[in-house]
Formats: sequence, C-alpha cells, structure tokens
Amino acid sequence: MMMGDQKATKQLTSLGVAEARAGLAAGQFTSVALPTACLERIERVDATLHAFLRTTPDEALAAASQADRERASGDARPLLGIPIAIKDVLMTTGIETTAGSRILRGFVPPYSATAVQKLQAAGAIILGKTNTDEFAMGSSTENSGFGPTRNPWDPERVPGGSSGGSAAAVAADEAPAALGTDTGGSVRQPASFCGIVGLKPSYGRVSRYGLIAYGSSLDQIGPITKTVTDAALILELIAGADPHDSTTMPVNAPDLSAALTGDIEGMRIGIPEEYFVEGIQPEVEDAVRTAIDHFASLGAEIVPIGLPNTELALPVYYLVVTAEASANLARYDGIRFGLSVDGDSIFDHFRQTRGAGFGPEVKRRIMLGTYALSAGYYDAYYLKAQQVRTLIKQDFDRAFTDVDVILSPTSPTTAFRIGEKVDDPLAMILTDIFTTSANLAGLCGISVPCGFDAGGLPIGLQLLGPSLGEEKILRSAYAYEQSTEWRLRRPVL
Repeated sequence: MMMGDQKATKQLTSLGVAEARAGLAAGQFTSVALPTACLERIERVDATLHAFLRTTPDEALAAASQADRERASGDARPLLGIPIAIKDVLMTTGIETTAGSRILRGFVPPYSATAVQKLQAAGAIILGKTNTDEFAMGSSTENSGFGPTRNPWDPERVPGGSSGGSAAAVAADEAPAALGTDTGGSVRQPASFCGIVGLKPSYGRVSRYGLIAYGSSLDQIGPITKTVTDAALILELIAGADPHDSTTMPVNAPDLSAALTGDIEGMRIGIPEEYFVEGIQPEVEDAVRTAIDHFASLGAEIVPIGLPNTELALPVYYLVVTAEASANLARYDGIRFGLSVDGDSIFDHFRQTRGAGFGPEVKRRIMLGTYALSAGYYDAYYLKAQQVRTLIKQDFDRAFTDVDVILSPTSPTTAFRIGEKVDDPLAMILTDIFTTSANLAGLCGISVPCGFDAGGLPIGLQLLGPSLGEEKILRSAYAYEQSTEWRLRRPVL
C-alpha cells in the first residue's frame, strides 16, 4: 500500500459514527471504504492488542456493497454502511459467539440479540466480535479463555473489563464504535482506561434478549464510542421495549441527541464524599476535582451529597451477582451446545465438561454464588444482600431529589499492568468500587475522558443519573467534552 493510501486509511479509521455518517452522506467515500479501512487497521495492530476474537470480512464487505447500492437508491437509514464491533457475549446469527469461554467454542447462534438486530436494521455492518472476560466476569479482560486484550495506550497494561475488547477496538481506531455490556461497570471502566466514552443505560432501557446472561438483574447493554454524540445516537437506536424481554421498560427511546445542547447553566451536580476515598490514585482525584471546577465554570451548581451505604456496595454486588451467575451458568452442561467431555456417568460428564470448559474466575464465582444460595445460608447472605441493595437504591433516590446528576471518578486508578492483580481477587474487585452501585440501583451512567496521569494513561470521570435520566447525563457529559480537548488525544500504535 502506498503512503498516501495509508494516510487515507488512517483518516477513515479515526472517524466516529456521526463523522462517518456525514462523510457518507456527502459522498466523500463509499461504504465499502469504511470496513475495508477498519479491517486493514485490525490486520496491522490487533496482533498486539487482541481486541477481536474474530472478524467477519466477507460478510462486512458484502453488506457494505449492498449499503452503497441502497444509499444510491435513496436509503437514508442512520447507520447505513457504518461498521460496528460487537462484544462476544451478544448473540449474532451465523457468527460464532463464545462469551470468551472455551465451553462455548464453536457455538453459532441461530438468532441475534435485539440490540444487534436494531443496529443492523438501522444499516450497521457487523465488523466482528470483541474479546471479553469469560462470561463478562472480570475487570481487566485477562480472564478470557482466548487470551488477554491489551491497552492501546500501553500494551503492557489492561484495557479494563469486561468489555475490554470493545474499548480497545474503539480507542485503537479499529472500529468507529462498539457494543459492550455493563454488569458492575464493564462499559464505563474500560472506557475510562482507554480514554473514550462508555454509556451504561438504565436497567430496562435496552433489551437483554440475546445477551448471554451473567447477572440478570444487573446486566445492561451499552455503547462504547469516541464521542458523547455517538453514544447518544447508538442508544437512541437500541433502546425501547421488547416483547422478548419482560424486564424492558414500556417506554420509547427519547430524542437523546436533542439533549446535546452544550448548556448546563443551573444544572445541579452532586459530589459524593464517599467516592473520594483513601487509596485513590492522586492523579485521578486531581483530574476529577479539576473537572468539577470546570463544570462550575460552565454554570453548573456543585452540591456536596452523601451516599452513606456506598461502602456496602461491593460486598452486596458480589453476593448478588455470583448468586445469579451460579443459576445462569447451570445451563452449560455439555449436552445441548458447546464443549462436551465424556465421563463415566452423566454426573461425571457434567463435572468433566464444566471443569475443562470454565476458567478459574468463572469457577470461583459459581462456587461463591452456590454457597450464598445454599440451604442455611440464603437468608444470611443473598437475602440480606438484597435488603441492603434496597438501602443503596434509597440513597440515590434521596440524592436525586436534590441534584440532577452525580459526578465521581470512574475508577480509583488508571490502567494497571497485565498480571498485576489477576491473582488478587480483592484488589481486582476494588477497581469497580465507583461503578457497581449504579447497577445495583438500576441507574444510568457515562464515563468520559477528563485527563491523563504522568505516564500518559487516560483518566475518566463518571456521571450518574436517575433511572431513565439519560438526557441529563448526556447533556452534562457533552458540555464537558466539547469544552475540553481530552477527546482529541489518541494512542499511537
């Protein structure tokens, strides 16, 4: 490829969704050019990053050719011809879906997740499936059964998890945007570590149909993007009630793009003292406090608030989520789909299959959840956790009577080194200390870049809103993003 071609490819892969859509509408390039550029970029850099478990080049290029024909005939669907990466916990018709686990190696779903279907209905092209912690159980994407993903800002560091593959792909310009899932911070934390935008919708805002379940009362599908504008656009398209998922709320997606005015004059932003804890990386705290001052300069009112049950969020989360994981993962028995290992009896068959197919972190969480649900311990652990979960939700309910959004760090540190915490489950769990509460309470949240540490690693701030409060967090996030330059810095690979 000539040098000029390389420059053109770099320019195409650097585009976000809204920019790519505008370029296509103006005839500056073809739909075929976009996935072609992305696939070439993946070929050059993904041997280092391992953001993708598999790509679908033939299908993507065929869909792009069709998109060019449809655009020529007047089709104006919002994502027509734009490639999107999909986290490998979301079902995709005809494309292997493993949830990052050896136990599902070779599984090809007969249907796609509702969120994927909605993107394709809007004209999006599936570029491939991104790496994930096995069954989304992890905070670093080191727990994948197919090897870790690396951070584009420093390949010796993790991209966060469990949507680390999606975040790394977007940050490294391998895809304009991606879908991830957030059970305890798995969209927001990797977005923070990779210097991009990650949006966790309110529980019930987006259908979970076709999502391989981890914690069913906590899981939510959300976009990982280069800009707040792109996050709003994708959420508009994937949100809404779904008859296949009884937990979706009976509300249509609002016009979220209309919330991106840049005006936050008079908005009340709550600052929880409990989220600025001992042990937080000083550079992270400094960056977030500087961002708070910036919000004030934009006309927002800064309001100190208390969330007294914050310290209980992590133990409550890990009791609830492991209990739900224990139940959800019982279906993987080697009989109906996925890996099957012969045994001397049916029970030995189960043991052999699950022993060989599940990784150590998945086994750990299944055992914890099974114990919490077992006779004699249910009331002491799982039931008590659900009761405290209610108290955590009530903390937020009270806070949102006084403020519009809540601001905090997304993670207490920047990206840590690969292998640094993988053998220390408690240290790994603490990386989710600021994100899990939102899942327990069913809130919406977004992470946006707010600075860099001395090593050049991104720092993210988190904005939380009440259930169905996406307009508020997007409005405030957009105002901050557009009045700073953090979004303009990209990793060099």
